[in-house]
Amino acid sequence: MKFLSVLTFFFFGFSALLSGQSLKHDTALIQKIDSMFKDDQFWRKEYAKVIKKEPSPYNQETIEERWAISDSLNELKAKGIISKYGYPGYNLVGEISNSFWAIVQHCDDDIPFQERVLALMKIEVSKNNASKTNYAYLVDRVLVGKHQKQIYGTQVYTDPKTHKSIPLPLKYPKQVNRLRKKMGMEPLEVYIKSFG
Repeated sequence: MKFLSVLTFFFFGFSALLSGQSLKHDTALIQKIDSMFKDDQFWRKEYAKVIKKEPSPYNQETIEERWAISDSLNELKAKGIISKYGYPGYNLVGEISNSFWAIVQHCDDDIPFQERVLALMKIEVSKNNASKTNYAYLVDRVLVGKHQKQIYGTQVYTDPKTHKSIPLPLKYPKQVNRLRKKMGMEPLEVYIKSFG
């Protein structure tokens, strides 16, 4: 894993030099976002263990409490980062930019904040400085959070009894695969199968 990270860093560093850009990655910010992302994922993984009846040192109630606290703290930190840096794209934090997006994706209790991030992220996507796929996911997340139809079909409902997954209502069902392809995403049918 470390080798892959070094290789990725080398590749992006070399690409930046070829294009005449210098790398100005903010090491402290990278470490902060990485720590936030580890917290974000930890309680979700423990919750998945409990749901799958796998051993966990925590009971479901404890997990849910700590998960909520972790998400609240991460949201406050994410707001501070947005206020100070704007959307942290690849030029500032490298691939950790994707971890920051995941944290914002989980800030469902503050849709106006997610919309603010979307506006900033859109600018970075237009400069190839952020993931257009992640942008599509956040667009759908915000629309669903506002009880509107989604565009890319990223938000899915899985029936707890049948375990069958379906996308939540789509705004443009006939064009969804064309729209997904534009954002670098696989066809919706393939995506839905991944939930099985």
